Formats: sequence, structure tokens, C-alpha cells
Amino acid sequence: MSLFAVTYLILLPSGGARRAHSVPQPGEGKTRVAIVGLDHDHVWELLKHLQTEPDAELVAIAESQGPLVEKAKAQVHDSVKFYSEYVLMLNEAKPDAVIVATSNDRHLEILRQCAKRHIHYSVEKPMATNAADAREMERLASEAGIKLMVNYWNAWVPPSHELFHRVHDGRLGPVEKIIVQYGHSGPKEIGVSPYFANWLYDPVKNGGGAIMDFGCYGAEWALWLKGRPTRVLATAKRLKVEQQNKVDDDSTIILDYPDATVIIEASWDWPSGMDRVQVFGPKGSLLATGHELFYRPKGSGGAKMPLDGEPVTLNALPRETSNPVSYFIDRIRHGSPIEDPLSAKLNAQVMEILDAARQSVRTGRQEELR
Repeated sequence: MSLFAVTYLILLPSGGARRAHSVPQPGEGKTRVAIVGLDHDHVWELLKHLQTEPDAELVAIAESQGPLVEKAKAQVHDSVKFYSEYVLMLNEAKPDAVIVATSNDRHLEILRQCAKRHIHYSVEKPMATNAADAREMERLASEAGIKLMVNYWNAWVPPSHELFHRVHDGRLGPVEKIIVQYGHSGPKEIGVSPYFANWLYDPVKNGGGAIMDFGCYGAEWALWLKGRPTRVLATAKRLKVEQQNKVDDDSTIILDYPDATVIIEASWDWPSGMDRVQVFGPKGSLLATGHELFYRPKGSGGAKMPLDGEPVTLNALPRETSNPVSYFIDRIRHGSPIEDPLSAKLNAQVMEILDAARQSVRTGRQEELR
């Protein structure tokens, strides 16, 4: 049984069976980790996890933009080496694993170099800018026998663990509808760094706007809880016309199943942050946010029942499943597969859904998911 299954998170293991070269085993020393890119704002939280991970050693960082380098130098040990070019870093620092925090369009290029050197690879969601790149990443990682992990923040919070566990225990009965609402008031509005904004608003580097940034969460939830849909219908709008952005800032994606519907609302236009997933079945419903989980049984109602349902008591998570760095290092050191929803297989399907959604936006038609 997998580690995440024990702690009520992941259902299906996936990934290559071969072991990578020079992987430290438990008790044999720390796993050497390098970072590629600092222009994704999530990297600073990952850096904090790295600094406190007892089984990992940060050995090098590759970044060419001076202000980002200086910011990182102030936060890491003097022994960490800095490079302006990541291939040179891979050759000289020889890490066991890399954490990639770059624009989405660079993910395949960097994975290709890591696969050649049998270096494990973790990247921030989404996996790529299109399904073809994602499938190639999956193939390369499998052939090289390396771990390939796609990081989503919602995989590391107790409400997600418990919701997944209850759905797959049949507490709701067959899933009939899922509604995913993820978004905020916009990257510019919430104050992301100019380095992050530079590629978030770029249709090539990001692959889209809100439809990519938050639509991937909805596709992730759908595949994780319900499996692969048959058809995709989507709309995408630019509501902030005064900003003259080249990407959408509001999107709705509808996934069609023979026995269910998933509605994904992804937006950079909401007055406040939103991170809600609701799952409905004939026996009841569950609502998860980043911090809480609510359950509403069939037939409940009246003034005594809160609108969202009754709160569910949540347990704290073990360190190995409470943050992306600890999990990634644990998988490497124990030779265990990366599990859903972080796996290459699931995330290649996420990109297939997003490809179909963007095609639906262009055509105005429902797209078959082949």
C-alpha cells in the first residue's frame, strides 16, 4: 500500500519502474537537490521547505536574473552554488533531483536535460503548455527511470486528503457532479512579482491565462475523483479590457461524463480568493476549501443545518505528505512511485483536457476527448 493511501490521499500509483542512478538510500546521506529558475513566485515557499527538510541538501540554483539571485542568496547557506545557466549546473553540481520553477513553456526542455542525466524532476503545475509536451515529458521520464512530479498546493492540505478518502470509500455514492471554483482577483491585483507576471500574462510562456493557471486544478480534481471525461466545452473571456492583456482572465470549463458533469470556474476576476471544490452524490455532498471540509448528508435541511454542511474534524498530516519537498524526497529515497494527482500520467491527461478546452474556446463547440 502506498504512503499516501495510508494517509488518505492518493489512490493509484504510477510512474516508471526503473531506479535512477546514484540515489541515496535512507541513512546513506542526504539527497542533493538543485533549483532551476526563480521567476515563479511559488519557489520561495519551496525554498523554505528545502531548508527544513532533514533528508535533502540544496546544492545549487540556476537563475540568470540578478535581483532574483540576490534575493535567494540572502535566504540560503553559503555553500549553495549559483549558476546563470542550468545545463552547466547539472553537469557540475550533479544533483540527484531538481525542482523547476520556470515558465510553463520551458518544462519539457529542462526535463529533457534531466532525463539524459537520470536526475529526478519536480515542477510546478501545470505540467506543460500543451498535451504533446506533457506526453513527451512522461515518455522521457519513464525511459530514464526518474521520478516526475507535478506539484499542486491542494495535495498537501488535510481537507483534500479527507475528501478524497470519503469519496473513494463510497460515502457519497457514485459521483454525479463536481464544481471546482479556484481563482482570485488577478496576478497584478494580488501583487505577484514582475518576474512572475512577465510570463503569466504571456500566451506562449504560460499557454493561456486563468484557464491555465486555475483551470488545471479543476481538471486535476476531475481526473483524481472521477476519471477521464468524454467531452469538453469551454468559454474564456477578457473582462479587464482596460489592462489590454493578451490572455483570458475568466474561464468556465464543462466536462461531460456518461453519468456526471464537472464544472470548472477559473478566474482572475473575483473580488477575493476562492479555492472550493464541491462533490455531489446520491448519499450527500462534500465541500472542501484550503482549510476546512464540510459534509451534508442526503435529505438534510432546515434552519439547523449550515448552508455548506457540518464541519468535518481533520487530522494533521505526517511530514512526508504535508509538503511537496518532503514527499518528493521520500519518493526518491524509498524508490516509490509518484502517485495521483501528482503523477505524470494524470497530468498529461490534465493537459489533454486543457487543450480541448482551449480548442472549444476557439471553435465555440464541444470537443471530443480522444
